[in-house]
Amino acid sequence: MKTNRTYDESEPRADLRRGAEDALRESEKNYRTLFREMLEGFALHEIVCDGQGRPVDYRFLVVNPAFERMTGLKADALVGRTVLEVMPGTERHWIETYGKVALTGEPVFFENYAAELKKHFEVTAFRPAPNQFACMFADITARKQAEAERAKLQEQLAQAQKIESVGRLAGGVAHDFNNLLMGIINYVELCQEQVPPEHPIRCYLDEIATAAQRSANLTRQLLAFARKQTINPVVLDLNDAVAGMLDLLRRLIGEDIDLTWLPGPDLWLVKLDPSQVDQLLANLCVNARDAIAGVGKITIESSNIAIDQAYCADHADAVPGEYVMLAVSDDGCGMTKDVLAHVCEPFFTTKGVGRGTGLGLATVHGIVKQNRGFINAYSEPGKGTTFRLYLPRCALKTMEPSAASASQSSRGQGETVLLVEDEKSIRATCGLFLDALGYEVLVAETPAAAEDMAVRHPGEIHLLLTDVVMPGMNGRQLAERLLAARPGLKCLFMSGYTANAIAHRGVLDEGVQFLSKPFSREDLARKVRGVLDAP
Repeated sequence: MKTNRTYDESEPRADLRRGAEDALRESEKNYRTLFREMLEGFALHEIVCDGQGRPVDYRFLVVNPAFERMTGLKADALVGRTVLEVMPGTERHWIETYGKVALTGEPVFFENYAAELKKHFEVTAFRPAPNQFACMFADITARKQAEAERAKLQEQLAQAQKIESVGRLAGGVAHDFNNLLMGIINYVELCQEQVPPEHPIRCYLDEIATAAQRSANLTRQLLAFARKQTINPVVLDLNDAVAGMLDLLRRLIGEDIDLTWLPGPDLWLVKLDPSQVDQLLANLCVNARDAIAGVGKITIESSNIAIDQAYCADHADAVPGEYVMLAVSDDGCGMTKDVLAHVCEPFFTTKGVGRGTGLGLATVHGIVKQNRGFINAYSEPGKGTTFRLYLPRCALKTMEPSAASASQSSRGQGETVLLVEDEKSIRATCGLFLDALGYEVLVAETPAAAEDMAVRHPGEIHLLLTDVVMPGMNGRQLAERLLAARPGLKCLFMSGYTANAIAHRGVLDEGVQFLSKPFSREDLARKVRGVLDAP
């Protein structure tokens, strides 16, 4: 039997409507969740225009919680207010930029530093409706700081590589160059002895000697900058060291400059090569003198300083600890920040052609770093400059007893000296010097020849005077082999560049006696006598 049933067409439409409403509610719920939980900041704005339709401000319509977290600004204090009411310092540029987005619909993407918030943001702005614009932004402050730190580290790496390159160059040429210079200096000295002061050629010889010495100083500065200068640190009082140099410094800077010395009381001891103190003060004072036009003042002062972590946070080279500070200040022309940033780089100079090598402050930097210290420089144009050198405090409470001084006479007493030198000019001249001083001299060109000579010599050999860098075997290895056969043998090394044979990072190994090339006959006489007379 057929049953008639009435079909209500409104039921499917109602189901569809309910489904759409449910979907809309779910979508709105998801949107609110996304709006609340999203990591990026979001803000919806309405552009405010003047009578001519030009953007003059914009009003906050809604912001999400991420916006509040990133900016520290609360929605209750923003919504309904304009940006100029909230942040009066907002630049006109941003209003025009966002106004263009709201009026034209053309989106923009950029990075921006918000000075008032002290943060970097990555911003995307688009138009969701006419006369409105929305901003989505991410806080990229950490990324920017990391990029800045990476750039700083890359710059430091480049500087370190530059120093290393100069060091390799200096080390590569120093040995041969100093050997050549020493040959020139020694032969000139022999000629000067034979030529009376009134002879016309004597002035030429004096000029050759002066030029050779200046060349040697230049090489020494290169090695000091590259921290490859061979040093023999001793415990000393910087106040005493500086006081002993004042007369020399006054002659160096001239009568127009007032030199003031302000020693700090109860100064801690430091461990430093005394010759490096001379280099530090001479370079700093000459640099200060050149910064002064006419009459001026240079002040040297010392004090004890304890460096903490807070100071180190603002000074990359600093390490916490106790230091002796040595400062040199002038009232000269001063420097800009850009110049100050490069002032310790090798060959960088603001002086005219022929007035400077660009190695003075680089030398200071190298010496301080070699001795585990650091430098702080302050300068302003027209307000002078101050260089503060921080040298680590020595743990010893008193100065070490000085080595046995040379005898009243530096002449020999018939002792036998085995001279080993592969450079002919130095071998010949040093042999002549030692013979004239009263020593019996055995001369060898190579380490192998020296070993053979030591075996064949029937008598005692009192001193081995040897170059460090030689073909086949270095001076340290030769000394060890000869000492095995002659335990009482004393050793004196000489070189223009020691590499690592007798020094570590340029600091002489304990107990090593060293004579840096080029040296004068007086230096040779004094050092040989001192080594022989030492216990």
